[in-house]
Amino acid sequence: MTPDSSGTGFPDDGTWSEESDWDIELGEGGDLEEFVPVPTVAIIGRPNVGKSTLVNRLIGRREAVVEDVPGVTRDRVSYEANWNGRRFMVQDTGGWEPDAKGLQQSVARQAEVAMRTADAIIVVVDATVGATSVDEAVAKVLRRSKTPVILVANKVDDDRVESEAAALWSMGLGQPYSVSATHGRGTGDLLDQLLEVLPATPREGTGGGGPRRVALVGKPNVGKSSLINKLSGDERSVVHDVAGTTVDPVDSLVELGGKPWRFVDTAGLRKRVNSASGAEFYASLRTRGAIEAAEVAVLLIDASQPITEQDQRVITMIVESGRAMVIAFNKWDLVDEDRRYELGREIERDLLRVPWAARVNISAKTGRAVQKLVPAMETALESWDKRISTGRLNNWLKEVVAATPPPMRGGRLPRVMFATQAATRPPTFVLFTTGFLEAGYRRFLERRLREEFGFDGSPVRISVRVREKRERRK
Repeated sequence: MTPDSSGTGFPDDGTWSEESDWDIELGEGGDLEEFVPVPTVAIIGRPNVGKSTLVNRLIGRREAVVEDVPGVTRDRVSYEANWNGRRFMVQDTGGWEPDAKGLQQSVARQAEVAMRTADAIIVVVDATVGATSVDEAVAKVLRRSKTPVILVANKVDDDRVESEAAALWSMGLGQPYSVSATHGRGTGDLLDQLLEVLPATPREGTGGGGPRRVALVGKPNVGKSSLINKLSGDERSVVHDVAGTTVDPVDSLVELGGKPWRFVDTAGLRKRVNSASGAEFYASLRTRGAIEAAEVAVLLIDASQPITEQDQRVITMIVESGRAMVIAFNKWDLVDEDRRYELGREIERDLLRVPWAARVNISAKTGRAVQKLVPAMETALESWDKRISTGRLNNWLKEVVAATPPPMRGGRLPRVMFATQAATRPPTFVLFTTGFLEAGYRRFLERRLREEFGFDGSPVRISVRVREKRERRK
């Protein structure tokens, strides 16, 4: 190989250093494994059945809050777990209502959220109590689930409780797996069974040529339902509607641009999730669930009003989820020249962190420019799915780093030696370097990456791996 005289870490002959010079594992069990999406198992059940204790058993450490107090609403929390070399996420659920009637409705909603977003579901029942009306409400929802469901009979601390556990066959969810989350009894067999039904990779929403999944999100009264009605009416045909309550999503298969799209209309965010309760809590919860289950999120913002903190919170949810994004400024028919000027200033100030998000000015009421949503969503999804070959990526990187080297740290110049795209959905890149790269330089690389390869409408994630160069074998 030609020696490097440029100081960039890349050889001068136009090639780039790879595994021969660097200890880079790109395969199974390698350094990039953490960037590969893993499936999620949701743990659901009524309060005080031992869900959080079971979560701690499954992940092998005490992280979940063990005491479940009915009426304490909290968001779903995910923990990483590993069993027999397979990684997956365990999602603990909360947000229970204090009264019996509300509780039954709450667990049913949690089951629906789990069916929408998880790759497998574990429903936990207290074997010493048996199946209550609340447990039966969960079972009724889960019996129509296409997501794998495992029924766990918890608190089976000895053989005397086994007969009570066997009675749970009546719930119609298949074999009840007897465990004691407190003592660890039966949890190994449960994990083995979980790996049997858990897919190797998370569901991609609509892989295999099906309709792409769109989460329609935004604060209350921003025009989400009006937009669905406009899109599904007139010359566009609705294939199927699943009705819900005011806090439930309404899934609609709508034909746009000659192909079907699955829209989820969600109730708006009213309060912060950790302070909301009742119907408002579940509006927030299901908005987040819709985003997680979607491939692209269309955020509606009221263009006639100042951009609010609520709008910013929804943007944060979308960015954290790694979904493609389109921002639709609705009610454009109410925007005058003065408001356009103010909105331009607000966009520069409040949307600075998502300059890559496509923006469309529409009016759901009049139908103005709603047809522009389709090409914006298609572009965003194309970017979200995009993969850059390693050779092309590194040849580009060589030129960029040679023209603009990273800043010095501690009197030494970090060298960017090699890059690879570790994942798509969203595009995730890993840079192997000899030193830490400042956040400002990583943002510079992201800007140049977008200039070269596009990625309009999709977040891009860049991670740095500091590696010591191996000594050459003699």
